[in-house]
Amino acid sequence: MKKIEAIIKPFKLDEVREALSELGINGLTVTEVKGFGRQKGHTELYRGAEYAVDFLPKVKVEIVLADEQVDHAIETIIASARTGKIGDGKIFVSAVEQVVRIRTGEINEQAI
Repeated sequence: MKKIEAIIKPFKLDEVREALSELGINGLTVTEVKGFGRQKGHTELYRGAEYAVDFLPKVKVEIVLADEQVDHAIETIIASARTGKIGDGKIFVSAVEQVVRIRTGEINEQAI
């Protein structure tokens, strides 16, 4: 099993969710996060004063999948989250040792 963490632009969330749903992936966790990479923030003007916005709003989507679904999920996230501009985000994949569904006690693939 693998865990995919995708950091994407907030306005792309619905598009990514719908695309993953078409693949049959229905369970995911979404968190509003802030951060920066190459974008490095920007300056804004508020009531005549200029200030720096160092951390930009992003969305983190987390999914735990069987190994054979991972490549398709990554391709789908890339296709639906890409704008072609800086700040599109990143995808991280890591191994998951065990999953337990609390309600039923199911373990691993049966639990995801």
